[in-house]
Order: sequence, then C-alpha cells, then structure tokens
Amino acid sequence: MRLDRYLHLSGLGSRKEVKSFIKQKRVMVNDQLVLSSKLHINEQDTIKFNGKTVRYQPFVYYMLNKPAGCLSASRDPFELTVIDLIDDYHDNLFPVGRLDKDTTGLILISNNGKLAHALLSPRHHVKKIYEAYISGRITHEDIKAFREGIKLKDFKTLPGDIEVLEEFEDQSYVRITIMEGKYHQIKRMISSRGKQVLQLKRISMGPLILDDALKEGDYRSLSQEEIDSLLSEFMIYL
Repeated sequence: MRLDRYLHLSGLGSRKEVKSFIKQKRVMVNDQLVLSSKLHINEQDTIKFNGKTVRYQPFVYYMLNKPAGCLSASRDPFELTVIDLIDDYHDNLFPVGRLDKDTTGLILISNNGKLAHALLSPRHHVKKIYEAYISGRITHEDIKAFREGIKLKDFKTLPGDIEVLEEFEDQSYVRITIMEGKYHQIKRMISSRGKQVLQLKRISMGPLILDDALKEGDYRSLSQEEIDSLLSEFMIYL
C-alpha cells in the first residue's frame, strides 16, 4: 500500500493533506524521514506522524484510567482532556460517555460511534459500577432507597444498589451500581440521603472492567476478547 493511502485510511486527513504532511517532513517510516508519498509500505513498517505512531485500523478502543482534574472531552482550549492522554495518533477519537472532572477510573476511548450510541443510550440500561468514599455511614434505609430508586428533583433513578465495603468512624467505603449515567447522578443520590461523595471512581461499564494494572493517567488498547465482549453484548443494536 502506498504511504499516502495508508495515512489517509488511518484518518490522518485527505490524500492532498497527507501528501502535504509528507512534504513538510512530518512523517517517518521505521524512524526514517520520508519525502515521497508513493513509498510502498507493509504491515511490518512503523509509521509515525509528528512523532506519534499511526495505526491503520477502522476502529480503535482504549481503556483509560482517568485521573482527577482531567476533562471527559475530545478537546478543550484551556484544560487537559482525556484525549490529550492518548499518545497513539488516530483521528476522530472521543470519550464514550463522561466522568466528572474530579472522578477517576474507567473511561472508554474510541472512534466507533455505533458502539458509543449503544453504550450510552438510556434505553439499554448499561450497568455502571463505582467505588466511593462517602461521608457518614450507610444505613439500611439508604440501601433500600437505592434499590427502589431515588426521587430527585427532575427524575427518579432506576433501581440500583449500594454495598458497604468498609466502614470508618466518620465515613464509608462503598460500591455503587447504577443503570444510568445522568449529570452528577451519584453525587445527587448520595446528597439526597444527607451524605457527601468524598472520592468517586468508576470500575466497570457494561462488560468492560478497569484493569487494576493501569495507574491513573495510563491507558491500553482493549484486548480482542474485551472488544468481542462489547460488540457481542450490543450486537442487536449495531
């Protein structure tokens, strides 16, 4: 395959644009600068644009352990976004869903719009599991409220769950399961029970579970097994 076609199909830009990038000395093949768009490459070659590896694949999937202080957005002129943390170059990446700026944990980065729609559609009730430090102690009434659904100002949540993992003198470490993902939902649910979320981390979304080996700010490509699990779960929607 010609280099310009490879770059174009990788989402880097139009054929005219990628030829311009090559002339501007922004493309390397196997760490060697190239100036010809007609160069033929194969799957063993390593292609880089502006120092970042370009991978030829129609859809890409990354699991990111989002750090606090990072926006769940594709771009922002002033603040760090989750896409800024992805070193591998691929056009049109976006976060599938969002986490609050101060929330950490699992977020899926992809360019597969159909999968994103399936995961985020309210009709599909995708299970999301979080772990959190909460002020105060969780009561049986709190657990009952979560399991029945909590009436908030603008909507009633679907039945979820809250499980106490560890208790301290003035706070609790809990696992929370919800079937939605509305704005500040967990914080609002906890607040309605007279408590406050101190720290919040998402550990799973549908069949995808955060890799314990990933430190905050780190990411990895999904395994083929993880990709197949996601696609098969929503096959009827894709």
